Amino acid sequence: MTLAYFDCFAGAGGDMIVAALLDAGADLEALKGHLARLDIGGCRMRTERVRRGGLGGLRFCVEAAAKPQADRNLADILALIDRAALPARAASRAKAIFTRLAEAEAKVHRIDTQEVHFHEVGAVDSIVDVVAAAVALELLNVDTVQCSPIPTGSGVITCSHGTMPVPAPATSELLIGVPLRPAEVTGEATTPTAAAVLTTLAESYGPLPPMQVSAVGWGAGTREGGALPNLLRVFLGQPAEAGSADAVVELAANIDDCTGQVLGATLEAVLAAVALDAWATSAVMKKSRPAWVLSVLCSPTDAGAMEDILFAQTTTFGVRRSTWTRSKLLRHHETVQTPYGAVRVKVGRRGEREITVSPEFDDCQAAAKAHGVAVRDVLAAAVAAYRQGSTP
Repeated sequence: MTLAYFDCFAGAGGDMIVAALLDAGADLEALKGHLARLDIGGCRMRTERVRRGGLGGLRFCVEAAAKPQADRNLADILALIDRAALPARAASRAKAIFTRLAEAEAKVHRIDTQEVHFHEVGAVDSIVDVVAAAVALELLNVDTVQCSPIPTGSGVITCSHGTMPVPAPATSELLIGVPLRPAEVTGEATTPTAAAVLTTLAESYGPLPPMQVSAVGWGAGTREGGALPNLLRVFLGQPAEAGSADAVVELAANIDDCTGQVLGATLEAVLAAVALDAWATSAVMKKSRPAWVLSVLCSPTDAGAMEDILFAQTTTFGVRRSTWTRSKLLRHHETVQTPYGAVRVKVGRRGEREITVSPEFDDCQAAAKAHGVAVRDVLAAAVAAYRQGSTP
């Protein structure tokens, strides 16, 4: 499995994503061949070597051959991609990016997704940037994308809707639930196109994951000067076999005026949704009131949805948010045959070393009830069966 990790230390633009992937080894001529199938009136693509803040990088430049068509809607762009007959995964990724962007624009403008008309992102160069990013990932056979926390910049920008704060409204919507970080960049550090690409494709956010790096690419933007070089770095390689790592968000709310039934129902609600884990810890709050700290563990992209459940289900007026990196054992599931029937077990390993075997408790409980024995007997039998290699 090939992993691409985008290190957005100074931000990102759509052209910078493409340039970084080309610098990491994607073939420019092959990329041009795929993009020539797009019905956008023809355009010229080229790269150039540049320096930003003393560091070298690659620029990806798109020059439209004709006056760009304005105000394409989502259906127009999806049809362009379909007609281009791109590799299946590249087409799927490109369409997902534009669909996510349309949903963000629709929410910002309070209109239906199909009513969204793209302006800047509907221009030829932005369409090329999105499709080229998807195709370049395919040329590099990238299966998984991960990303660093994303910097937004500061100040204001001028766009087709006028003067807007940074990050722009659609970019802000795209970044909900994504770990952000400050950067010494005045202006727009991460563009809407880049935000759409990264937040659509990234499976997790955090520091550089354990991996065996095979290539590093540097994509350059147009901005020069400033405290940080205007570059985006991508690492390509294989995930480290020792284990896996990702970033998770922990939400916490102090509650002293909610019944135990409501707290229990809330835990069930978040776990039934997309929470990775949830728990309640007893506490003593101000005025010596007995209380609970309700905690939820989830992926960064699901944090907003989990907060919605906490606010809707409990009496809390505030939810704290912390981002953590975690190491995980590599895991797989097997089914073993025991004297009490089939039981699933979860096997965890780190590198080549097997660390733990954990029978699925629900299976063991059901088998114990059916055979009139203690659950611990079934648990022990499942572990023994696995150790003896008794798999069906």
